[in-house]
Amino acid sequence: MGMKKYLLLLLSVPLYFLWAEGRKEPEMAPKQEMTAKVQELDPEDLPKSEAEWKKILTPDQYYILRRKGTERPFTGKLLKEKRSGVYTCAGCGTPLFSSEHKFDSGTGWPSFYQPINPEAVKEIRDFSHGMVRTEVVTAKCGGHLGHVFADGPRPTGLRYCINSLALNFVPDESENEKN
Repeated sequence: MGMKKYLLLLLSVPLYFLWAEGRKEPEMAPKQEMTAKVQELDPEDLPKSEAEWKKILTPDQYYILRRKGTERPFTGKLLKEKRSGVYTCAGCGTPLFSSEHKFDSGTGWPSFYQPINPEAVKEIRDFSHGMVRTEVVTAKCGGHLGHVFADGPRPTGLRYCINSLALNFVPDESENEKN
């Protein structure tokens, strides 16, 4: 390698870390209890402004759903949820994932191999953080859920890696009777 390329490489590494340091996501607030079940909202009833979203979401939910944040791995309340039920969007209440499609990916976030209804979520190309990924959002309210990767189990081969704070869990009626 020529001396100029070597010097350029040596200078670019510290510059990258300075750039990455400035892009760090804000620290999450201390853990809060998740909000109670959210009824599915009609599209006309969805908040129209960020101020309205801030009124109905906790600060951590707002950070994830509206600012495209990510919760720290292995901290989400729904990671180890084993009961039967449905996972809904914490913003608009849309049913998104079934416990039947949940699996332990070992990544630290709840993972599913498919949504309940493919039309309930939208997939968007994400070029942030120097990576190419596919972001998953709720189709109805546009809330950021997480990302989908092509390294999941059969039958789809997909791993929907979803933030717990972006979801509410609604247990099946039979689960309520057990408790």
